[in-house]
Amino acid sequence: MRAIWKGAVSFGLVNIGVRMFAATEERDVSFHQVRRSDGSRIRYRRVAEADGEEVAYADIAKGYVLPSGETVVLTDDDFADLPLPSARVVDVLQFVPAEQVDPIYFAKSYYLEPEQQAVKPYVLLRDALEGSGMVGLVKVALRNREQLATLRVREGVVVLETMVWPDEVREPAFGFLDQDVNVRSQERAMAESLVESMAGDFEPDQYTDEYREALQQVIDAKIEGREVVDTSPAKPDTGQVVDLMAALRASVDAAKRSRGEAAPAARPARKAAPANAAAPAKRAAVKKPAAKAPAKKAAKVSKTARRKSA
Repeated sequence: MRAIWKGAVSFGLVNIGVRMFAATEERDVSFHQVRRSDGSRIRYRRVAEADGEEVAYADIAKGYVLPSGETVVLTDDDFADLPLPSARVVDVLQFVPAEQVDPIYFAKSYYLEPEQQAVKPYVLLRDALEGSGMVGLVKVALRNREQLATLRVREGVVVLETMVWPDEVREPAFGFLDQDVNVRSQERAMAESLVESMAGDFEPDQYTDEYREALQQVIDAKIEGREVVDTSPAKPDTGQVVDLMAALRASVDAAKRSRGEAAPAARPARKAAPANAAAPAKRAAVKKPAAKAPAKKAAKVSKTARRKSA
């Protein structure tokens, strides 16, 4: 796992260095939008509504739209100036009974791992939480947003549960709550009996995502039946002959031309000589240098004779 946040848990006068990891992950089968005919991937571009021009990611800012339709543009500098006292700090506000926290407030779970030098105070906090039956109510800043959260213990690890703010919980304003429904005692007893007959211990491992498994079977069947589409871009045809020697020769010629040298003319193909003609040619080549030596010697004798004669 990769840490998504590093900071400290402020517990009284003690700061406990921790790293934060996502405790859950979604394992849904992911899809891309493609063209039905050939499976080509569909891409979306960021374009400005005013002129339809594509906008680079670096030029994108956040805008707050007023009721009048006007927009207030906020840049990164505006957000950097905002005070976030809980940035990089999990500030413990108080400890409350776990049963008093309505599960509707919980949003996402994170594991907190202690830094090497903070293991002992981390264990002290963990054991104190576990023994008290309470949870720590904290504030923390994640992704430039301050959030309410709780600290609890799960399998020896402190878990931070982010929460929504009270004004983010919708009121269940449904009409049937105001209706006067008459429920007989026999019906209530039957419903309670049904609940008791279906009661049991929570064992999460016995529950599986049947839809995801069935969907994966459909995908596997299409793969086995080769009902797949090759969406890789086709390589352009350069029209060159795939011949190693020809390619090397052409490369040499091109290099010479780039240096201003004339490329050698193509030599005509030589005819194969008969096997019995090869030997005399070779012997003649050997004898030719030997024939020059006597000529030299004869010239030398002739010169000496002339000197004596003189």
